[in-house]
Amino acid sequence: MYEGSADDKRDGFIHFSTAQQLAETLQKHFAGARDLVLLYVREQLIEPEEALRWEPSRGGALFPHVYGSLPIAAVERVEALTLDERGLHLLPELDD
Repeated sequence: MYEGSADDKRDGFIHFSTAQQLAETLQKHFAGARDLVLLYVREQLIEPEEALRWEPSRGGALFPHVYGSLPIAAVERVEALTLDERGLHLLPELDD
């Protein structure tokens, strides 16, 4: 089980972004950060089902939050993120 980062623990939930939200999240909260990994999480494997909540955040967009621990079995894939010459994260092809 993953319990979340220090920020997640402070906020009381684990922060997630959808494929469409990821680039903005990286730019806003992790600009220039190295050694980041991207987790692909299958939401159907998050138990209990009510632990995953879609809540408004930036501009009213709904962001997924997990209240509780993230089961490692819900993580389908892990990819290291790299930076380009401008310090922006290079994103792989993401499924919607």
